[in-house]
Amino acid sequence: MSTRLSLRVQEQIGRLTTSEQKLAQVILRDPAIIETHSATELARLADVSKATAARFFRTLGYSDFEEVKLQAREERNRTQPYSYAAGAGQHVALGRTIEEHMALEINNLSRTFEELLPDTLRAAVRAIEAAPRMWFLPGGDHAWFAGYGRRLFSRLRPDVFLLGQGEQSLAEDLAMTGPRDLLLVPLLGPQPRTVRPVLSHARTTRMAVLAITDHLNLALARKYAALAIHCHGARFGPLPSDTSALSLLRLLAVSYAGHVGEPAATRLELIDNIVEELDLLE
Repeated sequence: MSTRLSLRVQEQIGRLTTSEQKLAQVILRDPAIIETHSATELARLADVSKATAARFFRTLGYSDFEEVKLQAREERNRTQPYSYAAGAGQHVALGRTIEEHMALEINNLSRTFEELLPDTLRAAVRAIEAAPRMWFLPGGDHAWFAGYGRRLFSRLRPDVFLLGQGEQSLAEDLAMTGPRDLLLVPLLGPQPRTVRPVLSHARTTRMAVLAITDHLNLALARKYAALAIHCHGARFGPLPSDTSALSLLRLLAVSYAGHVGEPAATRLELIDNIVEELDLLE
């Protein structure tokens, strides 16, 4: 199988033609197919022409299909599998090598932070500093991300809240928000129907919106957020990769703490003292 080929496909997927995307999906579903099929056979499986297949591999930066097969063989010869293994004749759908996993995550991190401009980071930190209150919006499968963000920033500053997660409803929480408050929204993966109305309400009430977004939600983020930071999350199979988004959230917290200095340090010390006191009382 070819990790580098899969990464190139996922990086270029938005720039491929409709016919090329059909071939891309065939390869992403089964990267090992590169070693077992010819370019003509791959074209047939994707129901595209041989010319489309040739153009597809050139678009990805290969001179021809033989270069792709050589790369796949080299990767297979130098990698060791995860402990998961299929029996004889079984197809491994989700098992990946350690090298493949590491390459994927490093690629996501590298692309995310290479594209993040220092001015964007500084603007985000200033927005967090200026906000009277900071809100996190849980959404979809990434509600845990908002919870983690709230816990992270509540150690550094007061008045950090989760929308719609307490005894009050989402509407009641939104009624407590106001101008200059900051709403941090993780737009990662499919979004529930409530997200767009909440973002619209935030814009109407002049809240500042900071979005941590993947490629799928980039247009939504740019429409409603004053600041939209794009995280790369290329993945194998159905499970998401949130490594770059989590690292970005931590970068925002560390940068904020470094920017405000003493108030963040004092709050951290206060929380540690309270934790110690509570432990003594038990």
